[in-house]
Amino acid sequence: MTTRPPVSAADPVTTTESTPAGSGLQAGLKNRHLSMIAIGGVIGAGLFVGSGSGIAAAGPGILISYALVGVLVVLVMRMLGEMAAANPTSGSFSAYADRALGRWAGFTIGWLYWFFWVVVLAVEATAGAKILAGWIPAVPQWGWALIVMVVLTATNLASVSSYGEFEFWFAGIKVVAIAAFIVLGALAIFGLLPGSDHPATGFSNLTGHGGFLPHGPGAILTGVLMVVFSFMGSEIVTLAAGESEDPQAAVAKSTNSVIWRIAVFYLGSILIVVSLLRWDDPAILKEGSYVAALSSIGIPHAAQIMNAIVLTSVLSCLNSGLYTASRMAFSLGRRGDAPAALGRTRGRGVPQSAILASVVFGFVAVAFNYLWPDTVFQFLLNSSGAIALFVWLVICFSQLRMRKIIERESPEKLIVKMWLYPYLTWATIALITFVLGYMLTDTAAGGGRDQVVLSTLLAVGVVAVSLARARLGRSRTHSAVTPS
Repeated sequence: MTTRPPVSAADPVTTTESTPAGSGLQAGLKNRHLSMIAIGGVIGAGLFVGSGSGIAAAGPGILISYALVGVLVVLVMRMLGEMAAANPTSGSFSAYADRALGRWAGFTIGWLYWFFWVVVLAVEATAGAKILAGWIPAVPQWGWALIVMVVLTATNLASVSSYGEFEFWFAGIKVVAIAAFIVLGALAIFGLLPGSDHPATGFSNLTGHGGFLPHGPGAILTGVLMVVFSFMGSEIVTLAAGESEDPQAAVAKSTNSVIWRIAVFYLGSILIVVSLLRWDDPAILKEGSYVAALSSIGIPHAAQIMNAIVLTSVLSCLNSGLYTASRMAFSLGRRGDAPAALGRTRGRGVPQSAILASVVFGFVAVAFNYLWPDTVFQFLLNSSGAIALFVWLVICFSQLRMRKIIERESPEKLIVKMWLYPYLTWATIALITFVLGYMLTDTAAGGGRDQVVLSTLLAVGVVAVSLARARLGRSRTHSAVTPS
């Protein structure tokens, strides 16, 4: 497959207010926005609401599951950071796949990623609506979902700086909450928290009650499947970098800091939970891991506190999901892989058509979630289930080719370099492939096998559309140049 010309002109970023509408995105994100987006990108609502199931399945060994996925994310982000620092663009890995692997790859992974985030919009809108309806039941749940979607759509339509400002505060609340949780939990573990009657257990809960791996080593892989998708979103900062004041510096900084972010926020907080409580404590599944941990150290109204934090995470994910989906649609439009209207900007450099198109499909998915939650919407969920791993695989294969292209054409742009290239890249590909293969052994309804099979069928369908478009384009070109 031949490579295409450089994508540097695909989505130019301009900084002057006099730029005509439709020419490109505006550099409206400040460094503090990018820093907080980078931190908040790895803290999804799944960490708060989904970790309990992982702990129940793997015991304290869930720490190894989180560590394995964390290493995987660090390696993938390093590869993506290498490409993004050399050429920041709103299309990110889709644009790099376009250049490195061929137009079919950029088209396919771009549309799959867009689909993933549109489905996420419905999931998060419903989750947020449930919390809000519990607080204010006078407004029906669907009404809250509508309100949340409208407010965040308006935010994204206003300007990219509005998105950045909202995400700065949403992510800030998450970061402060987890930091406070870790500090309070650590004090309680060693019996140093004033007013708490929690016994000073130290780290004895890690090895007691059946050992560190109560269900055996195989449970680590089960845990991997349960936690891998809570890391999706780490790559958002590379899309946002294209609208920042100093894209190269922002990408380099976020890529270099991903290790401590995962270590602190994921491993640190989960370590606190499994140290404070027995892994088989019924409260972990019944109340949620973080609520159960807070309740065990005597924090009053722990459930409502966590609901507020989860709501913030949901709103953050919605905000970023709409931003991400719209920027991917914008990039596809600029490259001719989507209707041209999606690749135009208005006003303050906002891709209005791309935002509205994404939110319309998000509203449709929300409607499916209320009308047919166990059929149509479950199908959408399963169809998007393995897309995160597909995206990571494409990033790996793109980096293998893009490193050579960058070294040949502009080696000075290699600000961030993948470690032990190409060996660690191939090792990452092998690990992702292994996880996909292991998912096929999960035969439960809606489990790993369903997700891999349906996501693969969806990917094959999108590839077929891409190849058909390319063939049609060649036929038209041939007809245009052939004498009548």
